[in-house]
Amino acid sequence: MAQRISEKTRKTSETEIFVKVNIDGTEERKINTGIGLLDHMLDLFAYWGHFDLEIIVKKGDFNIDIHHTNEDVGIVLGQVFKDALGDKKGINRIGSASVPMEEVTASVTVDISGRGSFKLTQPVSVVVPIGEEQESGKYRLVDAEHFFESFAKHLGMNFNVTLVNDPLTVAIDWHKFLEPIFKALGIALDQATQIDPRRKGIPSTKGVID
Repeated sequence: MAQRISEKTRKTSETEIFVKVNIDGTEERKINTGIGLLDHMLDLFAYWGHFDLEIIVKKGDFNIDIHHTNEDVGIVLGQVFKDALGDKKGINRIGSASVPMEEVTASVTVDISGRGSFKLTQPVSVVVPIGEEQESGKYRLVDAEHFFESFAKHLGMNFNVTLVNDPLTVAIDWHKFLEPIFKALGIALDQATQIDPRRKGIPSTKGVID
């Protein structure tokens, strides 16, 4: 099987980001986005997905906020995964996983269909301390949603998450919400990108995945 490896440097007036991925890797990781919690989450994603992943943010407009860097990392990560998958011949295409962390459980389902979309469902709302959502520089669930939207769109992947948590949870630390999502995403994407020897062609009755 040909190596499923891709790398890209994307430069804009706001950011310069290098990403390299090996889908069939051995969990080698080198991640420095300049956003500490995102680094940790991407490290977990690559570990549980068995991917080799290198992400280096060479320039980011952190003097403003983390928004552009966070979003652009998602864009480039999606692009290199899509490129590494090539024509997607023989892949499972669909994967799913559920991961708990304390009272929170994240269930992730992905479909590398060529149609990028992201949806997060949270049946129980989180009570957030006043001012928490506006705190500058803090990586929050809403920031992860922006990252996931960019990643899913540029990979061409349906990506649905359901979060189940205790109704009394106070999200002083978003870590317990984000960690199970990123772990489950790694496991589900590993499933979806694996080659099924029974499938001889592209996994679509149309015969193509754009």
